[in-house]
Amino acid sequence: MKARVYLIPTVLAEDVLDPIPAYILPAVKQCHVLYVENERTARRYLKKLSRDIVIDDYKWTPIHKAEEPVLTAFRADLEAGLTIGILSEAGCPGVADPGQLLVACAQEAGAVVSPLTGPSSIFLGLMASGMNGQLFRFNGYLPIEPGERVKALRRLETETHLTGCTQIFIETPYRNNALLDTILKTCRPVTRLCIARDITGPTEAINTKTVASWKQSPPDLHKIPVLFILGH
Repeated sequence: MKARVYLIPTVLAEDVLDPIPAYILPAVKQCHVLYVENERTARRYLKKLSRDIVIDDYKWTPIHKAEEPVLTAFRADLEAGLTIGILSEAGCPGVADPGQLLVACAQEAGAVVSPLTGPSSIFLGLMASGMNGQLFRFNGYLPIEPGERVKALRRLETETHLTGCTQIFIETPYRNNALLDTILKTCRPVTRLCIARDITGPTEAINTKTVASWKQSPPDLHKIPVLFILGH
């Protein structure tokens, strides 16, 4: 029997379950084993989905960075024909997520891979930004070293002005303000910047302004989940 792998979305904002479709629960209940980024938060999430879920009925395997021992265990579960669930820490597995390495293994093994719909900050932020959704790039985290960060921002800004490609990136929440300060000091006044804060959460705010406009009243983004989007 072919193994099946469900890519199970989770919440972006803690305890906000509204964006999670109803068909996620039956898929979770079919799983024998769960590969998760963080077992503690994954357990809490599933219990909020339904009190009927018996958490200890599952075999739990942390993904970490999908090191070789994890991939070996995953291949063994595929060979056993198990139904496997992969859960990200936030959003959709395989998108800006170490789960993609497990999905690659599943594809190589000929397993049935079933991606399930759920909230993705990358796509929700892009949708609400008003920027080019025909050509865009997710760049993950920019360099931490100040000089390299400035170089990266200038490269992304130049590309978006030359090609129209929308540039999307993120930062660790406690470094958001430092990144914003660098953006405002580095980028051209006419460059558009979307700051998407707490997407799907109670304090959600998604605003697109020019760099010049943001400079007049920069927001405090400390310890808030934020997606940054550059466009022209």
